[in-house]
Amino acid sequence: MVILGTTLRVCVDDLEGAVEFYERLTGAPAQRFERGGVSVAAVGCFLLMSGPEAELEVLRRVSATISVQDVDAAFTALTEAGAKILAGPVPTPVGRNLIAVHPDGSVFEYVDRRAA
Repeated sequence: MVILGTTLRVCVDDLEGAVEFYERLTGAPAQRFERGGVSVAAVGCFLLMSGPEAELEVLRRVSATISVQDVDAAFTALTEAGAKILAGPVPTPVGRNLIAVHPDGSVFEYVDRRAA
């Protein structure tokens, strides 16, 4: 599995205000999409999320998003190393993802930019 980078997940009440701050902080424009009733803005290494509390409660359990070259390779590496796959691989607006629990209990999302 090739890890390309990590994105920090931040749940916010005011997405527009947060986007303005993080765009100024990083110098990067926000890339926006919606998923499951949650508005999302990717700004640099930050993934800002805003929406219904019930949805955000689930999203807060995921420590970070890890970009990988290939989610299928990540699936194989994770399961062989002892991780439990909670969901996926499934298509997303920007590629594919899976959610895994590491043996220490940490929960991570793994994503790639490959079309499903």
